[in-house]
Amino acid sequence: MIGTNIALTVAKATCHFDVSAPWLTRFLKREPRRILKAVQDVSFTVRRGSTFSIVGESGCGKSTLARMIVKLQSPTGGRLDFTPLEQADGTRVPPRVQMIFQDPYASLNPRWHVGEIIAEPIRELKLIDNEAAIQARVDELLTTVGLSPTDASRYPHAFSGGQRQRISIARALATQADILVCDEPTSALDVSVQAQILNLMRRLQQQFGLTYIFISHNLSVVRHMSDDIAIMYLGRIVETGPADLIFSDPRHPYTRLLLDTIPDVENPNRSRQPMSGEVPSPITPPSGCAFHPRCKAAIAACRSQQPQLEGEVHQTACHVVCAD
Repeated sequence: MIGTNIALTVAKATCHFDVSAPWLTRFLKREPRRILKAVQDVSFTVRRGSTFSIVGESGCGKSTLARMIVKLQSPTGGRLDFTPLEQADGTRVPPRVQMIFQDPYASLNPRWHVGEIIAEPIRELKLIDNEAAIQARVDELLTTVGLSPTDASRYPHAFSGGQRQRISIARALATQADILVCDEPTSALDVSVQAQILNLMRRLQQQFGLTYIFISHNLSVVRHMSDDIAIMYLGRIVETGPADLIFSDPRHPYTRLLLDTIPDVENPNRSRQPMSGEVPSPITPPSGCAFHPRCKAAIAACRSQQPQLEGEVHQTACHVVCAD
């Protein structure tokens, strides 16, 4: 396939939820509407064949953004555009996008055999008509993710967490997806199993030319996985750039705090700045920079003015950094 190097363009994506009490309750108590601002004016591009990771604490809006990308959640504003793929005959087709969910225990139908789970998208999308060929494809996919074709006759409860996530990956590959949105695919797994799944995903990316949008709260998980990283805080991107620059030259105070939480085997007793405070409510966010109540470097401008991403390759939204 021939096409542009950009797989996805997100421009000022915004998602708000109305969490107000019922109208009568608000009328009697004279309460205003309550709007939860989950995602605010987020913009980025994802290069085809790369891994773009979105990192942040729980509640920062990264999972909502993932659901917007796969169209499970409609945006309140902004645009999320996938670049069509150009075929050899000149026709342009939209890329296939699939999601790998966080919980491998809840994302698989417990009443279906594994073979049925993987075969379902093949039948629904009419990718293969012949039933024997479908079964052969299921066996091939199971082998690709490190399982046995004989596992097709077993139920999900017979597998470990890591094996179930392999089944989820096989189901995503069954759609012939070009882009995989991975919403914390290893957070429910043991550390040793996490490494196995990440290595599998890297191998599949090289083998099939996949594009990953990887959602995580843990920078250590995405360190060797990512080409580009975006750090989110309270619905906004506060720093973004190539992975090597984020780790070698972190600029935003929040990014530095996240990096301080990564264990260092070679220097376990190093001086670290502990993460203090709680993430503010996205219903009533602080004025100015949302991170300023937790930031020791905050200045007067941080409390009144919302910083914008500045920079070319490595961008940061911080009044203190941009003033240096």
